[in-house]
Amino acid sequence: MFKPAAPKFYTPTEALRKIAEFCAYQERYQKEVEAKLRSYGLNEDEAGEIIIRLSREKLLDEERFAQAYVRGHYSNKKWGRRRILQELKQKGISDYCIKSGMKEIDGDQYYQNLVDLLEKKDRQEKERHPGKRRQKIQVYLMTKGYEQDLIKMALDDLGKEAEDDDE
Repeated sequence: MFKPAAPKFYTPTEALRKIAEFCAYQERYQKEVEAKLRSYGLNEDEAGEIIIRLSREKLLDEERFAQAYVRGHYSNKKWGRRRILQELKQKGISDYCIKSGMKEIDGDQYYQNLVDLLEKKDRQEKERHPGKRRQKIQVYLMTKGYEQDLIKMALDDLGKEAEDDDE
């Protein structure tokens, strides 16, 4: 029967080397690094000292993390501003870093992401009743984090295109 390995404890020097590799692999945020250090058996003071050192050496930078997070989630996962903002706040990222990260969003590309998602969902949606269909698509786009007014505008644009195609 499988038994999970007992947690391994590290000296502060070993933990610094290990966490530096962890931070170099991809952008991290402070709470995530702190939790990892605590799982290595370090106390709060030791973990705090390592976090300060990582920040000084630019291995840990929450502003850079927020920018990378926004870029990735808006371009790859096609999330909307509301969802990205909510996730960053949940991770304990400062308002300053969140604002800096949100600047990574290009307005034209953002709207195009919304339209692409809307068209994809429209092709997949089985509901035939126009009102219910529109509502289902609207709810889907809201869960992706898009703003109500943009969704309405995109739905109206799609509706106009559909009427133009019928002529």
